Amino acid sequence: MKVLLDENVDVRFKKEFSDTEHAVFTVRDMGWNGLKNGALFRKMQENGFDVLVAVDKNIPYQ
Repeated sequence: MKVLLDENVDVRFKKEFSDTEHAVFTVRDMGWNGLKNGALFRKMQENGFDVLVAVDKNIPYQ
């Protein structure tokens, strides 16, 4: 599973996946800092991500 950690997630959380099969990237790793959610979702789809981990309460409304 390919996982993306949003900008608002502490980058140290990435270490929690170190003993798993998951490929985990941060928004910073991908060079996507500052993208709005719509653009971020498109980039994720284009790059084969399966999951976004975020703490943004507005995502269901976008």
